[in-house]
Amino acid sequence: MSATPDPRPLTGEPVSLDLLNTRWMHEGAVRDLLTDTKGLAVWLRSNRLDFPADETVLRHTLQARDALHAVVDGSLAEGAAGVDTVLAHGRVRVTLTAQGPGEIPEFSDPSWGPGWLAARDCLELLNTAPDRIRGCAHESCILHFFDTSRNGTRRWCSMAACGNRAKASRHYARQTKDD
Repeated sequence: MSATPDPRPLTGEPVSLDLLNTRWMHEGAVRDLLTDTKGLAVWLRSNRLDFPADETVLRHTLQARDALHAVVDGSLAEGAAGVDTVLAHGRVRVTLTAQGPGEIPEFSDPSWGPGWLAARDCLELLNTAPDRIRGCAHESCILHFFDTSRNGTRRWCSMAACGNRAKASRHYARQTKDD
């Protein structure tokens, strides 16, 4: 049996933003990968997260997605309590092994694992470069990305998709204005 492919137009972002990107626009309608445990299994596999794709994990992951959405698309003041609620279900144990220093996440309940890891990742992005967490500049796109461009001016989730649509719209507007 082959694995269901990930249908999302943007993957590979940090896990917190990738969780937000489980909702996207397609032909004018919002699509949501996390409507059931099958979609959760796709997302877990895409992020190499070894957790069961069951109803409890789905419920907790959706709670984390809502909390992250409030922080990224709202404000820290609005979303902090929600993210903190998710983070209360785990902790990081610092270790030292023969390979060097490390960290091991530990969860009060493993069903919080994927959501907790996404919330923890969001904290790291906010600590590292909060101004590089972006929503796509295309007016009909709801995807998010972490801008890793050298000068920090990336505007589109994908230049091939949203960037190209914006350029085509501007070109069409210029053409119709000149006519």
